[in-house]
Amino acid sequence: MKEIGAIPLFYNTDINLCKEVISACYRGGMTLFEFTNRGDFAHELFAELVKWAKVELPDLVLGVGTVVEPGTCSIYIQMGAQFIVSPLLNEEMARVCNRRKVLWIPGCATASEIGKAEELGAEVVKLFPGPTVGGSKFVKAYLGPCPWSNIMPSGGVSPTRENLTEWFQSGAFCVGMGSQLISKEIIANRDFDQLEKISRASLEIIRELNR
Repeated sequence: MKEIGAIPLFYNTDINLCKEVISACYRGGMTLFEFTNRGDFAHELFAELVKWAKVELPDLVLGVGTVVEPGTCSIYIQMGAQFIVSPLLNEEMARVCNRRKVLWIPGCATASEIGKAEELGAEVVKLFPGPTVGGSKFVKAYLGPCPWSNIMPSGGVSPTRENLTEWFQSGAFCVGMGSQLISKEIIANRDFDQLEKISRASLEIIRELNR
C-alpha cells in the first residue's frame, strides 16, 4: 500500500465489466484493488473474481470494502479477501480479521477513533469521508503529535496532481479512489485504455510526491 500509494475501488453487477476495470487499473500499475460490497450476492461475484485473478492477474492483491459487521467480514475472508476495509469502526470485525491474519482497515473520523482502531490492531486506518471530516488539514494536524499512524483518505479523492499533492504533502499513507478515478464516462464508453492511462499517471504523481 505504501509503495503503490493508491487503491482503486469499484462495484458492478456485471462481472465482465468488473474484470475489465480491474485489469485496466492493474495494467496501469495498481496491483491493489478494493471490490466494494454492494448489492445482493456481491460475495458470490467476489468469489468468482478471486478465482479469475489468481490465474489472470497473479500479483493482484484483492480485498473488499464497505464491510460493516463481522458476519459479512467472515464470508469475504472465506472467499479469499486479502484485506477488509470498512467505513466505520467495529470491534468485532477487528477480532475476526486479527484471528485470520487479514489486514483490517477501519473507517475513522476522529483522533479518538484512530487511537481506538490502533489499540485493536489496525495498521492502517481509513479517513472517511476524507474531505468532509477535516481533509488534508486534519491529516497534517493529527500526524504532528502521532506520526506513527498510517492514514488512508478515501471518499472524494481524485487522480489530479492538485488533489494528490494536497493529500500526500499532508502525510497520507496512501489513498482510496473510486468514482473520481473510475468515472461514469469511462464506464459508459468502456474506455479502459483511458482508465489504464489515468491509473498510470496517478501513480507517477504519487511516486514524485513520495521521493
